[in-house]
Amino acid sequence: MDQIIQSPGKYIQGAGVLARLGDYLQPLAARHLVVGDKFVLGFAEEMLKESGKKAGISLEIAAFGGECSQNEINRLQTLARQTDCAAVVGIGGGKTLDTAKALAHALSVPVVVVPTIASTDAPCSALSVIYTDAGEFERYLLLPKNPDMVIVDTRVIAGAPARLLAAGIGDALATWFEARACARSGARTMAGGVSTQAALALAELCYHTLLNEGEKAMMAAQANVVTTALEKVTEANTFLSGVGFESGGLAAAHAIHNGLTTLADAHHYYHGEKVAFGTLVQLVLENAPQDELTAVMTLCQRVGLPITLAQLDITEDIPQKMRTVAEAACAEGETIHNMPGGATPEQVFAALLVADQTGKAFLQRSS
Repeated sequence: MDQIIQSPGKYIQGAGVLARLGDYLQPLAARHLVVGDKFVLGFAEEMLKESGKKAGISLEIAAFGGECSQNEINRLQTLARQTDCAAVVGIGGGKTLDTAKALAHALSVPVVVVPTIASTDAPCSALSVIYTDAGEFERYLLLPKNPDMVIVDTRVIAGAPARLLAAGIGDALATWFEARACARSGARTMAGGVSTQAALALAELCYHTLLNEGEKAMMAAQANVVTTALEKVTEANTFLSGVGFESGGLAAAHAIHNGLTTLADAHHYYHGEKVAFGTLVQLVLENAPQDELTAVMTLCQRVGLPITLAQLDITEDIPQKMRTVAEAACAEGETIHNMPGGATPEQVFAALLVADQTGKAFLQRSS
């Protein structure tokens, strides 16, 4: 199998970069359709228009309808054609960015992605998740290429709730361990081949960045200020983890997350919060060294990520619920089968219970 790595055409990050957006968009097209969250447009629309004006380009602003659905993509496609836009910009959260990527694909034009939170590693990926108009999952849209540019304003990231940055740390925390497992098993990644040295190096750098800078970055986010640590963690959450998961591979941690989504108890927790617990489960599943378990639990405790089931509000009928999670995590096509030797529902059930006990014991020792 061939080794493959893929990534955005360009990654740009800095405090106040939104004010310079027009300079980066100018080489792509003369007219851009900007699809933005209503909340984001409330504070950024005039700045965006001014930036475009200074760069000599036109920005057609369109408020995102709320769901990354086929009907919303069709609506924006009509608008883009009516206004002769030759590029798409998505600015906001995950569904807005997925809509922009899908729209640009439908129009066969460049796309620029501008995430306003650092809660997941999805902005850099060649993937959109399509929902119904009612918000129910419909399908994955695998795109032929990654975004042309990803532009991150860390001043905006710092202004978001700190819990969102923590969720991004949780999502990114899994990247190295899942990529390492896929490298050991020779699994095919989302890039279509086996991992490269570069992808593994980025995934490992992501992990060490979180260990060294995660707690400091959270303090900056809580104070709504930009620091070197916040810059480094934003890059880790968005770019290092984005390239790392797509070209390094997914394994047990994300499959455990998917299993946990079957429980109503944890529905109100963010993706990255559930992935963090999934990472602990993966480490138990592969009998990782105690120092790795301790390092992961220490980081999670310091940035506010769950390491027990109770911290995900799962407190009753635990054996029965963990059976359900284990079965869902091991469903056909799940990424847990990328683990060396695979995994059975019985093994995952055991790892879930032991991970919970491991987290409880750690918290008791730390109190």
